[in-house]
Amino acid sequence: MKTVELLAPAKDYASAVAAVEAGADAVYIGGARFGARQAAGNATEEVARVVAYARRFGVRVHATLNTLLYDDELADAERQARELVAAGVDALIVQDMALRRMGLPVELHASTQVHTTTPEMAVFLERCGFARVILERAMSLDEIRAVCAATNAEVECFVHGAVCVGYSGRCFLSRSMGPRSGNRGACSQPCRLAWDLTDGRGRTYVAGRHLLSVRDLDLSERIGDLLDAGVASFKIEGRLKDINYIRNVVAYYRRAVDAAMAVRAGFVRASAGTSVPDFEPDPAKSFTRGESEYFFAGRRPGVASFDTPKSVGEYVGRVVAADRRSFALDRPHALAAGDGICFGGRGTRINGVEGVRVVPDRMEGIVVGTEIYRNHDRRFNLAVERSRMRRTIAVRADYAVGSDRIAVRFTDSDGVEVEAEAAGPFDAAKDPAKMAATLRTQLAKSGDTVFDVREVAGGGGDFFVPASVLAALRREGLERLLAARLARPVPHRILPEDRSAPYPADRLTAQDNVTNRMAEAFYRDHGVRRIERGLDLAPSTAGRCVMRSAYCLRREIGECLRERPRLAEPLYLERGTHRYRLSFDCARCEMTLTDESGSR
Repeated sequence: MKTVELLAPAKDYASAVAAVEAGADAVYIGGARFGARQAAGNATEEVARVVAYARRFGVRVHATLNTLLYDDELADAERQARELVAAGVDALIVQDMALRRMGLPVELHASTQVHTTTPEMAVFLERCGFARVILERAMSLDEIRAVCAATNAEVECFVHGAVCVGYSGRCFLSRSMGPRSGNRGACSQPCRLAWDLTDGRGRTYVAGRHLLSVRDLDLSERIGDLLDAGVASFKIEGRLKDINYIRNVVAYYRRAVDAAMAVRAGFVRASAGTSVPDFEPDPAKSFTRGESEYFFAGRRPGVASFDTPKSVGEYVGRVVAADRRSFALDRPHALAAGDGICFGGRGTRINGVEGVRVVPDRMEGIVVGTEIYRNHDRRFNLAVERSRMRRTIAVRADYAVGSDRIAVRFTDSDGVEVEAEAAGPFDAAKDPAKMAATLRTQLAKSGDTVFDVREVAGGGGDFFVPASVLAALRREGLERLLAARLARPVPHRILPEDRSAPYPADRLTAQDNVTNRMAEAFYRDHGVRRIERGLDLAPSTAGRCVMRSAYCLRREIGECLRERPRLAEPLYLERGTHRYRLSFDCARCEMTLTDESGSR
C-alpha cells in the first residue's frame, strides 16, 4: 500500500489546528528564522505545541528551513534545526545544502527552492539522503511522471495556491529592486506590480498592466492523474493566508484526495480520523487570483492575471443593465449586502439587492458588459468562521460483563487496542434488555475526546453495572487509547549522504546561489568543478539574469516567436527607474529577465 498525504500550510498554532481538524495528513510550519516566509515564523515552543496536537491523529509536522544561509548564519541555523528536531518535527524542508552536511538526526526534504525539474536531479537528491523531493510548480504531468518513475524518494507537488512566476530558488527580481530577497524569505513580490512593456527607446506597447502576475494553481481535478503518476504528497500553498482559507481549502482537497483514492487500489491515507465540514467547501470563495492548472498540460497561454494581483474570487455574471446607482446581471446570483465584488482591477462592496438590481457602494467602472466577480462572500465566510468542524477517530468497544468484573476493549481505526476493567460484584439485572441498552449508550459516549465510538458489542445485560462505573471505565479506556496512540513509534527515513553521487552538472552559476562554504564543499564533493559566487551575495544585479521562467509574456499576449509575431526585439519591462530586458529561449520554451536598470 502506498501512503498518500494531504499537506497543509500553517502560519501558526491556530492555523495548524484548523488544518488538522479539516483533514490534513501533515502540516508545514516555519521556525523562528530561515524560512521562506519570514512573516510566518514561530518560536520553537509553538512548533512543539503543533507537534503535540497533530500527533494524536498521526499527522506529521514538517518545519521549513528553506532559505539560503550565509557563513555567519551557519551556527544559528544548525542550532535552530536541532531545537526543532528536539521539539518533535518529523522532517525539515531545506534549500541550502549546508543543512545536509550538519548530521541532523531528522528526515530531510528538498524544498521546491532547490528547483527539482528533472529525473536526474531527483535521483541525485535521493542518493544524497533526501527522503522527499518537492517539485517546481511549472512542471507538466509528463515531467512529473518522469521524475516519479526515476526515483524511490517520495515526490511532493503543489496542487493549490499562489504560483511564483520565476523558477523557485532562482528568482532575484525582488533582490534587484531592493534589499529584500525571495531566497532569504523576504520577497517583496514585484512580479505582482504593474509594468510597462516597451521597446526600450520610448515606445510603449502595453502600459500599467500586471504583466508578470499569474493566476493561482488549482489541480483539484487532477489528483487522480497525480496519484497515477506516483506523487505521494499533495501540497497546498498558503502560510500567510487566514484560517478561513485553511479550513475551506483543506476540507475541499480532503474530499478530492479521498475520492481519487476510493476508485484506485493500493493507496492508504497517511493519518487517521474523519473530518465532516459543517459548510460546503469551495476554494473559489477563499483568496484566489482566478484558477489555473498553470502548465500541468503543457506550456500554453491563459495563465496570467493582468488586471489585478489581488483576489478575484468567483465569477457571478456579466452586467446587462446599469444606471447611476445599480446594475443587473445576465444570470441568477446570490449576491447580498456585505459581499465584495471585483471588476476590471477595481472593487467595491454591495450595499443591498433590490429585486434583480444590485446596489453597490460605488458604480464607477460598472457598465453594460462588465464582468463581475465576488471576492468576498460575507455569509460563506461567516459560516466558515463559526464552523465547529471536528476531526474524530473511529473506535469499536467490545465489552464482557460477569458477576465479578466488567472488561471493555477499545480498538481504533488504526488497530490500536487497549483494555480497561472494573471489579464487581455486580448483581443480576432486573431488566437485561434495558441494561444492554444502557451499556451501549454509556460506552458509545466520547465527549470532547478525539474519538468517536461508533460500534459497541458485547454479551447482553445480565448483570447490573452502575452508569458511574461505565462512565469511569469509558474515560479510562479512551485515555489509555490516546496514550497508546501517542506511544507508537513514528516512522522516519533518516538517510545517509552518498558522496559518490555525481551532481548533474559540472558548473554552478551565480543563479544557482551557493552562498556559504559548507554548501560549496557539498557540491565540490559531488563533482562540481566551477562554482560562481551566489547572486544573493552580490552588491548589485546589474547586467545579470534575475529571473528564468516557464511563463512567456510573448506567448501570453499572442506574440509567440513561433507564430509570426508583430513585436520585434528588444523588449523590456519597465517600472519607474527599473528596466529588465526580456529574452526568449524557444528551444526550452523559457523567458528570462536581465537587469538593465542602470543602462539608461
